[in-house]
Amino acid sequence: MPSNEILHSFRKIGIIPVVVLNKTEDALPLGEALCEGGLPTAEITFRTDAAEDSIRRMVHTFPDMLIGAGTVLNTEQVDRAIDAGAKFIVSPGLNLTVVKYCKEKNITVIPGIQTPTEIEMALTENIDTVKFFPAEMSGGLNMMKALAGPYTNISFIPTGGINASNVREYLKWDRIVACGGSWMVNQKMLNTGNFEAIKSAAREASQIVKEVRGF
Repeated sequence: MPSNEILHSFRKIGIIPVVVLNKTEDALPLGEALCEGGLPTAEITFRTDAAEDSIRRMVHTFPDMLIGAGTVLNTEQVDRAIDAGAKFIVSPGLNLTVVKYCKEKNITVIPGIQTPTEIEMALTENIDTVKFFPAEMSGGLNMMKALAGPYTNISFIPTGGINASNVREYLKWDRIVACGGSWMVNQKMLNTGNFEAIKSAAREASQIVKEVRGF
């Protein structure tokens, strides 16, 4: 799936659930809850042993979902994620080895940044959409607007500290493609198997996107 199509889909969906799955058996009910809630996407973090197989199961069962791998730190994880069917790669920082490797594989990569230097490094690699992480702890929307000033063609996917109470302000800024967040799929919900709560939170989040962006 071309990067421009993925980023267009992100802008339309508006909010990307960032998920830590400890059990592969949670993958399918999670995918169903997110789709029914109006958020047909997920960044499955590569922090757990369940991540790879969870991506594989979700991609197979929900082929129209936009499933990617997050917290990707090296090329070996890139290979595993792609093999499982991940459509995009997200890294917490700007790892040029990972960025270059993903570009060679023609897979969308969204590296994390915090500084003008990192933005320029991303632009040098023809990456014009970056993850601002951790967003709230690093100055939030005001910091992103300050960073964006000299770089008119950079867009952001802020992640970290974003929730239902502050996501509206982020989504209003046109330089934000989408926001990443985990409040729709927190560990308490997953640990108790409360997929109805996940569906409800996803529906609330998708409604916020509709209210702010009109679609």
